[in-house]
Amino acid sequence: MLSLTVIVYVQSNVSWSLGFGIPAMLMLLSCALFFMGAKLFVKVKASGSPMTSVAQVIVVAFKKGQLKQPEQPWLSLFVYMPPNSINSKLPYTHQFRCLDKAAILTPEDQINPDGSAANPWRLCSMQQVEEMKCLVRLLPIWAAALVYYVVIVQQHTYATFQALQSDRRLGNFEIPAASYYVFLMLAMTIWIPIYDRLVVPFLQRRTGIEGGITVLQRIGTGIFLSIISMLVSAIVEERRRSIALTKPIPGIRTRGDISSMSGFWLVPQLTLAGLAEAFTAIGQVEFYYKQFPENMRSIAGITEGGATGNWLPDDLNKGRLDYFYYMIAALGVVNFGYFLICASWYQYKGSGIDNTLEVEVMPKEPEKFA
Repeated sequence: MLSLTVIVYVQSNVSWSLGFGIPAMLMLLSCALFFMGAKLFVKVKASGSPMTSVAQVIVVAFKKGQLKQPEQPWLSLFVYMPPNSINSKLPYTHQFRCLDKAAILTPEDQINPDGSAANPWRLCSMQQVEEMKCLVRLLPIWAAALVYYVVIVQQHTYATFQALQSDRRLGNFEIPAASYYVFLMLAMTIWIPIYDRLVVPFLQRRTGIEGGITVLQRIGTGIFLSIISMLVSAIVEERRRSIALTKPIPGIRTRGDISSMSGFWLVPQLTLAGLAEAFTAIGQVEFYYKQFPENMRSIAGITEGGATGNWLPDDLNKGRLDYFYYMIAALGVVNFGYFLICASWYQYKGSGIDNTLEVEVMPKEPEKFA
């Protein structure tokens, strides 16, 4: 919040160099504090790349592609769980059964005395196969997240440009254009505790689901709100541009004519974007943390996106940013439909068939003497 208000004000009204110098000094201080506590960190020794296991499953499944699928794979596949593994044991799932062949035990496969495969490039465990399935199931959801960020990142950039050519005066004070982003942060900050303390308990009573709704439903809600945010942005920009061309503020000109529309008209779109972030961004963190195999969680948050075009000149009044917003909203609608299909197909980790057999022991009846 301070960076979007105090620092931005210093950069805009005091000194550009001082505005960058203050964050640089604070970052230097934070780095010093970070390294001072380095001795207190828990350091886990590296035990190999999780991508090696992924590659092994792919290679072995391809080598054994001619083998017949077992009728009861959860009982016949090779089962081995390393004793020092940080991963939770995964039950068998029926999706992507072509990968099951990597865990089919053949006469040529050799087993070590500890129960592990002698050659992991010839035989994989069912645990490795299920971890690979987790990764494959996550990829379509992850792809939908990429498009979501293409949509939501527009509020992080072009809303500032809209504010630059809007009336930012509040009495005798002019709000810096970059400070309008604080409304997105405020919406997210205020909504998160309300959702956690009020909405979740209410939904839990109605649905019986831990968290009120599933993680994918939370992500989908955020994607839907991001589309609404783009539509509102397009409507507001159409109004801002129309007023700038017909009733600009006289005597003030930077990139182009300044619209007499108040910059506070940007608050609804930024608020919706903040709510979308509260649902989707946080939901994705929880989703990846729970659904990725434990040793792959660090690779889950790689997302990026961006967009440019001829509708976006330096002077927004000469372009059609509203058309750009409508196009991004349409892209969001397509992505939302794609996400719904993927979410309906997705099988959560740990919801398969357990391969452990439970033997019920019947109590012995007392002997009867004649």
